[in-house]
Amino acid sequence: MKILWTDGSANPNPGPGGFAVIEVEDGVGRPVRLGREAKSSNIRMEGMAMISAIEYAGEEGCEIYSDSEFWINVLTKWAPSWEKRGWKKSNGEIKNLEIVQKLYGLYHQYPVKLNWVRGHVGTQYNELADEWANKARKGATIDEN
Repeated sequence: MKILWTDGSANPNPGPGGFAVIEVEDGVGRPVRLGREAKSSNIRMEGMAMISAIEYAGEEGCEIYSDSEFWINVLTKWAPSWEKRGWKKSNGEIKNLEIVQKLYGLYHQYPVKLNWVRGHVGTQYNELADEWANKARKGATIDEN
Protein backbone atom coordinates (compact mmCIF):
# COMPACT_ATOMS: atom_id res chain seq x y z
CA MET A 1 0.00 0.00 0.00
CA LYS A 2 1.44 3.36 -1.02
CA ILE A 3 1.82 6.12 1.58
CA LEU A 4 0.67 9.38 -0.01
CA TRP A 5 0.28 12.92 1.26
CA THR A 6 -1.98 15.32 -0.63
CA ASP A 7 -2.58 19.05 -0.63
CA GLY A 8 -4.24 21.72 -2.72
CA SER A 9 -3.75 25.45 -3.05
CA ALA A 10 -5.46 28.44 -4.63
CA ASN A 11 -4.21 31.99 -4.30
CA PRO A 12 -6.24 34.09 -4.24
CA ASN A 13 -9.09 31.75 -3.32
CA PRO A 14 -10.71 31.42 -5.81
CA GLY A 15 -7.93 31.96 -8.31
CA PRO A 16 -5.10 29.97 -9.87
CA GLY A 17 -4.91 26.57 -8.18
CA GLY A 18 -2.49 23.69 -7.85
CA PHE A 19 -2.28 20.34 -6.14
CA ALA A 20 0.40 17.84 -5.21
CA VAL A 21 0.67 14.18 -4.29
CA ILE A 22 3.77 13.23 -2.29
CA GLU A 23 4.81 9.60 -2.00
CA VAL A 24 6.80 8.60 1.08
CA GLU A 25 9.13 5.60 0.77
CA ASP A 26 11.85 4.73 3.27
CA GLY A 27 11.38 8.07 5.03
CA VAL A 28 11.83 10.12 1.85
CA GLY A 29 9.00 12.19 0.37
CA ARG A 30 8.91 13.05 -3.32
CA PRO A 31 6.24 14.52 -5.58
CA VAL A 32 4.66 11.95 -7.88
CA ARG A 33 1.69 13.93 -9.23
CA LEU A 34 1.10 17.65 -9.72
CA GLY A 35 -1.76 19.51 -11.34
CA ARG A 36 -3.14 22.98 -11.80
CA GLU A 37 -6.20 24.93 -12.92
CA ALA A 38 -6.17 28.56 -14.06
CA LYS A 39 -9.36 29.30 -12.08
CA SER A 40 -9.98 27.11 -9.07
CA SER A 41 -10.40 26.98 -5.29
CA ASN A 42 -8.62 25.33 -2.38
CA ILE A 43 -11.49 22.85 -2.04
CA ARG A 44 -11.37 21.84 -5.73
CA MET A 45 -7.61 21.38 -5.62
CA GLU A 46 -7.75 19.28 -2.42
CA GLY A 47 -10.30 17.00 -4.11
CA MET A 48 -8.27 16.77 -7.30
CA ALA A 49 -5.19 15.84 -5.25
CA MET A 50 -7.06 12.93 -3.67
CA ILE A 51 -8.35 11.76 -7.06
CA SER A 52 -4.82 11.88 -8.44
CA ALA A 53 -3.44 10.00 -5.42
CA ILE A 54 -5.95 7.15 -5.73
CA GLU A 55 -5.43 6.91 -9.50
CA TYR A 56 -1.65 6.85 -8.97
CA ALA A 57 -1.87 4.03 -6.43
CA GLY A 58 -4.44 2.01 -8.38
CA GLU A 59 -4.94 -1.60 -7.35
CA GLU A 60 -2.05 -1.44 -4.88
CA GLY A 61 -4.11 0.93 -2.78
CA CYS A 62 -2.99 3.84 -0.68
CA GLU A 63 -3.00 5.42 2.70
CA ILE A 64 -3.70 9.11 2.18
CA TYR A 65 -2.73 11.80 4.66
CA SER A 66 -4.60 15.05 4.08
CA ASP A 67 -5.34 18.23 5.97
CA SER A 68 -8.70 18.44 4.17
CA GLU A 69 -11.24 17.47 6.78
CA PHE A 70 -13.87 18.53 4.23
CA TRP A 71 -13.00 15.85 1.66
CA ILE A 72 -12.58 13.14 4.28
CA ASN A 73 -16.07 14.00 5.55
CA VAL A 74 -17.43 13.98 2.00
CA LEU A 75 -16.14 10.45 1.44
CA THR A 76 -16.92 8.94 4.83
CA LYS A 77 -20.02 10.82 6.03
CA TRP A 78 -21.90 12.84 3.40
CA ALA A 79 -21.57 11.22 -0.04
CA PRO A 80 -23.40 8.00 0.89
CA SER A 81 -26.60 9.93 1.65
CA TRP A 82 -26.10 12.27 -1.32
CA GLU A 83 -25.83 9.25 -3.59
CA LYS A 84 -29.04 7.75 -2.14
CA ARG A 85 -30.85 11.04 -2.87
CA GLY A 86 -29.71 11.06 -6.50
CA TRP A 87 -26.68 13.26 -5.78
CA LYS A 88 -28.62 16.00 -4.07
CA LYS A 89 -28.26 17.54 -0.63
CA SER A 90 -31.34 18.16 1.47
CA ASN A 91 -30.71 21.91 1.26
CA GLY A 92 -29.55 22.43 -2.32
CA GLU A 93 -26.97 21.54 -4.90
CA ILE A 94 -23.66 19.85 -4.26
CA LYS A 95 -20.74 22.07 -5.23
CA ASN A 96 -17.99 20.43 -7.30
CA LEU A 97 -20.30 17.48 -7.94
CA GLU A 98 -18.09 16.08 -10.72
CA ILE A 99 -15.17 15.87 -8.29
CA VAL A 100 -17.35 14.40 -5.54
CA GLN A 101 -18.69 11.67 -7.82
CA LYS A 102 -15.33 10.76 -9.33
CA LEU A 103 -13.56 10.71 -5.96
CA TYR A 104 -16.34 8.71 -4.31
CA GLY A 105 -16.23 6.15 -7.11
CA LEU A 106 -12.45 5.76 -6.84
CA TYR A 107 -12.67 5.55 -3.05
CA HIS A 108 -14.92 2.51 -3.42
CA GLN A 109 -13.04 1.00 -6.36
CA TYR A 110 -9.58 0.79 -4.77
CA PRO A 111 -8.21 0.11 -1.27
CA VAL A 112 -7.93 3.52 0.41
CA LYS A 113 -7.31 4.49 4.02
CA LEU A 114 -7.82 8.15 4.92
CA ASN A 115 -5.96 10.01 7.66
CA TRP A 116 -6.64 13.59 8.66
CA VAL A 117 -3.69 15.71 9.78
CA ARG A 118 -3.73 19.27 11.03
CA GLY A 119 -2.34 21.57 8.37
CA HIS A 120 0.39 24.16 8.70
CA VAL A 121 1.78 22.95 12.02
CA GLY A 122 5.16 21.78 10.74
CA THR A 123 4.32 18.16 9.88
CA GLN A 124 7.12 17.26 7.46
CA TYR A 125 5.25 15.66 4.56
CA ASN A 126 2.19 17.89 4.90
CA GLU A 127 4.48 20.88 4.54
CA LEU A 128 6.17 19.24 1.54
CA ALA A 129 2.77 18.62 -0.09
CA ASP A 130 1.81 22.26 0.55
CA GLU A 131 5.10 23.48 -0.92
CA TRP A 132 4.59 21.43 -4.10
CA ALA A 133 0.90 22.38 -4.41
CA ASN A 134 2.01 26.02 -4.43
CA LYS A 135 4.74 25.26 -6.96
CA ALA A 136 2.19 23.46 -9.15
CA ARG A 137 -0.16 26.46 -8.92
CA LYS A 138 2.68 28.56 -10.33
CA GLY A 139 3.28 26.10 -13.19
CA ALA A 140 5.99 23.79 -11.85
CA THR A 141 6.24 20.23 -13.08
CA ILE A 142 7.90 17.25 -11.44
CA ASP A 143 10.71 17.35 -14.00
CA GLU A 144 11.85 20.64 -12.42
CA ASN A 145 13.08 19.02 -9.19
